[in-house]
Amino acid sequence: MASEKRNSLAFDIDVNDQQRENEGKTRWSSCATEEDRNKPTYCVTDVPPWYLCIFLAIQHYLTSFGGMISIPLVLSEGLCLQHDSLTQSRLINTIFFSCGLITLLQVTFGVRLPILQGGTFALVTPAMAMLSMPEWKCPAWTQNASLVNTSSPVFIEVWQTRMRTLQGSIMVASLLQILVGFSGLIGLLMRFIGPLTIAPTVSLIGLSLYDSAGAKVGSHWGISAMTTALIILFSQYLRLIPVPVPTYSKAKKLHTSKFYIFQTMPILLGIMVSWLVCYLLTIYDVLPSDPAQYGHVARTDVKGDVVNEASWFTFPYPGQWGMPAVSLAGVFGMMAGIICSMAESVGDYHSCARLSGAPPPPKHAINRGIGVEGLGCLLAGAFGTGNGTTSFSENVAALGITKVGSRTVIFLCGVFMILVGMVGKIGAVFTTIPTPVVGGMFLIMFGVISAAGISNLQTTDMNSSRNIFIFGFSMFSALVIPNWLMKNPDFLDTGVREVDQVLHILLTTHMFVGGFLGFFLDNTIPGTKRERGLLPRDEEHLEDSSCSLETEEVYDLPFGITSCLSSQSWVRYIPFCPWKGYRSEYRSEENNMPQSQESNQLPNGIGVIKESAF
Repeated sequence: MASEKRNSLAFDIDVNDQQRENEGKTRWSSCATEEDRNKPTYCVTDVPPWYLCIFLAIQHYLTSFGGMISIPLVLSEGLCLQHDSLTQSRLINTIFFSCGLITLLQVTFGVRLPILQGGTFALVTPAMAMLSMPEWKCPAWTQNASLVNTSSPVFIEVWQTRMRTLQGSIMVASLLQILVGFSGLIGLLMRFIGPLTIAPTVSLIGLSLYDSAGAKVGSHWGISAMTTALIILFSQYLRLIPVPVPTYSKAKKLHTSKFYIFQTMPILLGIMVSWLVCYLLTIYDVLPSDPAQYGHVARTDVKGDVVNEASWFTFPYPGQWGMPAVSLAGVFGMMAGIICSMAESVGDYHSCARLSGAPPPPKHAINRGIGVEGLGCLLAGAFGTGNGTTSFSENVAALGITKVGSRTVIFLCGVFMILVGMVGKIGAVFTTIPTPVVGGMFLIMFGVISAAGISNLQTTDMNSSRNIFIFGFSMFSALVIPNWLMKNPDFLDTGVREVDQVLHILLTTHMFVGGFLGFFLDNTIPGTKRERGLLPRDEEHLEDSSCSLETEEVYDLPFGITSCLSSQSWVRYIPFCPWKGYRSEYRSEENNMPQSQESNQLPNGIGVIKESAF
């Protein structure tokens, strides 16, 4: 009877309401207690019923939907692909496929937490900075749809040359993340990267994309405003309103359960409604059919017959766009983005562990997670996504909504993403979203990214004039310097072309300028750890932990690898491998650590939310 009750109640997404109904009864979750209503229904190692696994896996996919498709749509401008919807669809398929594959690697061999891997906007800004350089700017004829022949060898070479250079730069830069992760250097790095470095870096990722968002929004202000209003309505005003859905269980027979659809997928719902409105306005010829008239791009038939042209089955593979090339300037730009991504991911690991009922991630798990993310960037670059991968904070936030922290669900989500990436028609459908609808989505997403960066300052003392100066100066300088250099590209002239390219990319990347200034000033201007927001976070995690798991076996390697290696004394010197003496030593260090060693702890509150919280 207890297992039947567990199955029947599992569909209720609002677990707070669920726990109120069951208060005073025996808790069927292995991790739950009556004293704490915030504890997860399913912890990391639990396996929910198969139907709940499928449902929640699809939900995680839909949660990541907005961020996933935005990246190829933004990159298509720099790659000269605005008028090649078929190639855009292949890029969307490729990013879904590669992110699904890397999610499986992360859940199985990486940090082993229920954390989804997705594309990262931290690499979009340096990529767009690289593609805006004079030698990589798109030819004028590629901006005119009537002059573009997507099957022409000349056009194919134009965009594939840019993509191959982007691929190679990402692959080489990812070696830094692999080295930092598997060598254990991430702990040393995190001693110097605090909230005053992360906040301007993440905020400027969103702010730097204002031009791309503005161009799409301006294509039809009415449709864009409607899309934005719908997403705001669903995500903010209706998010706590449940929709009754019929469910069946042996205990309750046919009954209704609460499904918080507006909280789960507001972006997708907003896009679908606006898309439908555009379709109706198209079939009744309300929108102009003349390409020269304002509002034409809001029509749903602008992209032609791309859905019919796309194949049903596609299989992304490494090198599908040709042999990757390397740009020294591009590598340095991508490294800046990868450093930002690493710092945020460490914060995501702690947040995910707390929400999923796991103990604080030990050093070997963090090292392994960062290393696998580096391998993910390497694979994503090889597959030709034009991007890398990182931990998706949207899905970490979803754990707090569903109260289901099972890594089985995320593993299944990775499988689902791989399958979606192999269906060519799905990627083609996404490319037919009208431009102003995409613009309305960008207004929300990029705005939330900017605000999420600022939210990292909540652990710092913002009454301190020191912190106000560092953050304000870093932000404003990061807006002024890149803007001036974009208008005066010939100013940087050292006489060495390669050096000029490196400086141009770094100094026109808002994220790098703001992050570097924040890093330098935060580590050179005197300030206390509390003032800087660098207090230990492990103790707070232990107090707020959502589960009572006493050991860190959840982070052990699978398939008995840990038990096989535990008898080997040399394993203790491998930074990413757990060993039998680690746990007792770890607890001893936790209990006996003096106050003077607080700096060895990870900064508090870094990267809790990176991109979007929908």
